[in-house]
Amino acid sequence: MPAAGGIGPGNGKEYPGNLTPFVTITCIVAAMGGLIFGYDIGISGGVTTMTPFLQKFFREVWEKKEANKSTNQYCQYDSQTLTMFTSSLYLAALLASLVASTVTRKLGRRLSMLFGGLLFFAGALINGFAKAVWMLIVGRLLLGFGIGFANQSVPLYLSEMAPYKYRGALNIGFQLSITVGILIANVLNYFFAKIKGGWGWRLSLGGAMVPALIITVGSLVLPDTPNSMIERGQTEEARAKLKKIRGEDDVDEEFRDLVSASDASKLVEHPWRNLLQRKYRPHLTMAILIPFFQQLTGINVIMFYAPVLFNTIGFGDDASLMSAVITGVVNVAATLVSIYGVDKWGRRFLFLEGGVQMLICQVLYFPP
Repeated sequence: MPAAGGIGPGNGKEYPGNLTPFVTITCIVAAMGGLIFGYDIGISGGVTTMTPFLQKFFREVWEKKEANKSTNQYCQYDSQTLTMFTSSLYLAALLASLVASTVTRKLGRRLSMLFGGLLFFAGALINGFAKAVWMLIVGRLLLGFGIGFANQSVPLYLSEMAPYKYRGALNIGFQLSITVGILIANVLNYFFAKIKGGWGWRLSLGGAMVPALIITVGSLVLPDTPNSMIERGQTEEARAKLKKIRGEDDVDEEFRDLVSASDASKLVEHPWRNLLQRKYRPHLTMAILIPFFQQLTGINVIMFYAPVLFNTIGFGDDASLMSAVITGVVNVAATLVSIYGVDKWGRRFLFLEGGVQMLICQVLYFPP
């Protein structure tokens, strides 16, 4: 995820700007791009615990689950095909992110969001009407491509649109959207699993079309960011757009800095090679290690496979899905606290608090 602040001067200046209704609505619509990622994180684990879904596509898993119902639940989901169904999304997202960075920079943030929404919609449609495993995997690949584009463009869009004083809170709107998407998916899984006839899993998978439509339509009506317009040579249009976004006529200083930053970035040769210089190594090291260890905590696995995890430790199907809902509620609540405090307490405080909290929980997890 891009750092809060997006493309800008990076000099610590405080520019004038108000949280106008225009910016608020724009950022809310753009942040909905996180729904597609959150929805998929929450929906897949629940679907893979639904008996009709397993009977239709992964019968060997269902048979193993039934055989071990009264004994050992461990590794009952051990299936290479099932693993391909779940993990193909992340592989596709990784590949798409490499292309999406170029599209986002050269063609604008809105077009990248549009690509993400359309690809995600197509993947959800195929998954909802899937008749064979290959359709599930193709659908997952398209979902992954869509997520790759959305995850590149949405946080950057929010950072560039938000006023200086509210940049942290509005940028976390993307994370809030992800957590809300997870919660919605878990709630839907719980109720769709109860539908008679065994076709509730189709509603769960096909329901991803709703957040896809939101970001697709949103990308068509949202304005482009001044940063993106400057990068593509639309200087005067960018100045007018900046005045409207900030709700101020005096935007000359910020505008000059944005133009200077854009011009300076175009003069940089061999950017990847420059990153390896000694003076940049501490920054590069931390930029890699912080997200690396954040993922290594295993939180994504817990959120993605929550119903499966609860099921394998002995919870019933309904209890597993409800436990995932509770986990989602806690996740949303914690994100709301971060939105309130990020610009008040600072990023460093939240980073340290979160790390200490995770460390304490990990220690308490181990029995004496």
